[in-house]
Amino acid sequence: MIPEHEPREVIRRLVRWAEHRNPIRVMLLTSTRARPDAPVDLLSDYDVVLVVEDISPFFEDHSWLEDFGEVLVAYWDELGPDPDHGVGQTGNVVQYADGLKIDFRLWPVELLRRIAEAPTLPDELDAGYAVLLDKDGLTAGLRPPTYGAYVPVRPDEEAYLKWVNDFFSDAPYVAKCLWRGELLPAKWNLDYDMKHVYLRRVLEWRMEMDHGWSEPADGLGKGLKKRLPEDIWEALEGTYAGAGIEENWEALFRTIRLFRRVATEVADDLGFDYPLDLDRRVTGYVGEIRNLNHGPAKRSL
Repeated sequence: MIPEHEPREVIRRLVRWAEHRNPIRVMLLTSTRARPDAPVDLLSDYDVVLVVEDISPFFEDHSWLEDFGEVLVAYWDELGPDPDHGVGQTGNVVQYADGLKIDFRLWPVELLRRIAEAPTLPDELDAGYAVLLDKDGLTAGLRPPTYGAYVPVRPDEEAYLKWVNDFFSDAPYVAKCLWRGELLPAKWNLDYDMKHVYLRRVLEWRMEMDHGWSEPADGLGKGLKKRLPEDIWEALEGTYAGAGIEENWEALFRTIRLFRRVATEVADDLGFDYPLDLDRRVTGYVGEIRNLNHGPAKRSL
């Protein structure tokens, strides 16, 4: 049975641990647990930034992770430059056997100094952070978070129309793969590209319509179920299918219908025209592929 960890005790453990390790100069808490009123549960991660004098010892010797329990499995990023400031940094995702999950970012002191001097916070901090420990006052110059990072921006008409166009550009390829019985590429383009990329973004726009374009969109669509109208979510669930080719044909058309509905609602809210002619032409073409007879096998193109 996975035990429930008391959040305040986990934080106390983290702080006590860092206090007794001289290379660690600052400890920050970020992400969900640092955002006011963000929903958390017993499986919510602890996202921690360790600001250290030299990240190499922490990166090369992973034994320090065991200070928080038995490591079930851990993933490490490569050591590489921060995209905004060019200073080397890394991070990991650690799942402990007792259910505790801590994601550590490792920053050198120089990176924190540059962030403190910058006119804006990186999204990781602007979405919410709390200073758990600061031995040298290095966070004194950090701007407070606005909690506005990851809030979807209203698309202009050009961006909106391109997004709709790119969604429909995938549909003929999915249809071709389904007609050929090629399940893997069909599922990749239907479930990832059409749904997880294009449909998810439109669902996030639809969510913002009801939240004044001020609600952060959590990664991978987390939280959408609670923030969308119930019937839209039920329709999304209906777009998922198993391995059967015929059921995936139905899933493709249900995906198109849901996209059409939500994208039209977004367009109406923003004062745009939904490109119905594009929709009709592509949907009709996809239907023609579904109805093609299967002649002699030909070389795939």
